[in-house]
Amino acid sequence: MALKATIYKAQLNVADLDRHVYLDQSHTLACHPSETIQRLMLRLLAWGLNADESLLFTKGLSDTDEPDLWRRNLMDEVELWIELGLPDEKRIRRASHRSQQVIIYTYGDQAASVWWQQNKNKVAQFDNVSVVYITDATLAELEAMAERTMQLQLTIEGEQAWLNAAAGSAHIIPEWWRRSE
Repeated sequence: MALKATIYKAQLNVADLDRHVYLDQSHTLACHPSETIQRLMLRLLAWGLNADESLLFTKGLSDTDEPDLWRRNLMDEVELWIELGLPDEKRIRRASHRSQQVIIYTYGDQAASVWWQQNKNKVAQFDNVSVVYITDATLAELEAMAERTMQLQLTIEGEQAWLNAAAGSAHIIPEWWRRSE
């Protein structure tokens, strides 16, 4: 018998002081059996860091043709493609051609730095691709905050963020390895 996804519910209140975005959004997230809680929480954090009412979670690990999150316009064109992990050059190229903007949230202290050294010249070919690194320590803090039902407050100001929940808090400093032009 196949394992089923575990459902998480999150009420995420975002105050992005840099972009002047203030949202209170409910999310229902399916955690695929092969997905870690850290990755699930990174998906939620990525939504918060790019908060927009039109930004949607996709099928993620269940569909290799879609990113983890995306924002589409009224003409069904992809405006923002958000990818988590260490995508290969082919996937980055496809995302770059299908979307106006691509953000890759990479993680895994050792694997991410090796991936970046191998791919930074390839990524530089695409003007619309940004790469953001999230440390293992930050992911561990996010994992400690995970509950099946969560009330979260994300405050973003000056290239850093603070995520607060009943189960704890985390100070997040995304490390921009590359910003798109």
